[in-house]
Amino acid sequence: MRQSSAVSKVSVKPDWTAKVLALRERLRLNQTAFGSLLASSAMAVSRWERGAQEPPSHSFIEMGNLAGDPDCWYFWGRAGLRNEDVIKVMPGMRRRLRQAQSHEMEIVRAGSGEKKSIEKLQLVAIPLLKAVAASHGEKGDSIDLLHDAPAESVIAAPKEWCPHPSSTTCLRVQGHSMAPTIGDGYIVAVDSSQTDRSKLDGKIVIVWNKDAGLTVSRFRRYDRTETLQPENPRYQSITLGNKSSKWKVVAKVLWWIGKAP
Repeated sequence: MRQSSAVSKVSVKPDWTAKVLALRERLRLNQTAFGSLLASSAMAVSRWERGAQEPPSHSFIEMGNLAGDPDCWYFWGRAGLRNEDVIKVMPGMRRRLRQAQSHEMEIVRAGSGEKKSIEKLQLVAIPLLKAVAASHGEKGDSIDLLHDAPAESVIAAPKEWCPHPSSTTCLRVQGHSMAPTIGDGYIVAVDSSQTDRSKLDGKIVIVWNKDAGLTVSRFRRYDRTETLQPENPRYQSITLGNKSSKWKVVAKVLWWIGKAP
C-alpha cells in the first residue's frame, strides 16, 4: 500500500513572538494596555504574538525600554540596532544597565577632591531616525509621520527629559536658520504627542509642508496670525496665515545635542 506523499506542514512561529508575549505577561498587561504603551492597538499586539506581523522598529525599541537589561538588547537588535550603537552614545552603558529591569543606573559624578556623589537615574532609549528637518529655505525629508521613518541608531537619555517616551524620537537638523540655538548637524529630540498649537507659542517645533518637507522653527502666535520664526536674523519668517492647514505641526522639540565649536 503506497503511503500518501502529502506531508502536513508545521507552522513555526518567529522567535520574536514568544519574546513579545513573555514581556507582556511579565508586565501583567492585557493586549490593550500593552498596545497603549507602544502607541499601538490590541489587534496589532495580537498579530505580533501570533506571528502574523512583525512589530515596527519603534515598537521594538520601546519594548526594549520596558524590558530592561538583558532583554532590552534583543528588542533593540530586532529594531536593527547593535549593542555598539547604544554604547557609543553613552560610554559604560552596558555595565550600568546591569541595574536591569527598573532601568536604574548608578551615575557617579566627580566632586571636588575625592568627594563623589551617587544617584539613581532612569534611562530610556530614543530612536535616532534616518530623517532630516531642514532650516528655512532648505528641503527636509518629506515624511510627515515620524514613527514611519526607520531608525539608524539609539540615544540614551534620562527619563525626565522625555515626558512621553513612546512618542519621543530624534532626528538631525540641516541648515543654519536656527543658529546659534540649533546649528547645522545638531540632533534634536522631539515629542510627536505635543502638537496642540494653542500650547506651543514660543516653542521650537518640527513642522511639515508638502513642498518644504520637515522644517525646524520657532512657532509664534500673534492674535490670529501664526508664524514660523528663525533664530538667525538673516532668514525670513514664514507667515502661516489663513492657509495654515498647508503646514502641519508634527512634534515639539524637547532638547538638542550639538558639537562644541
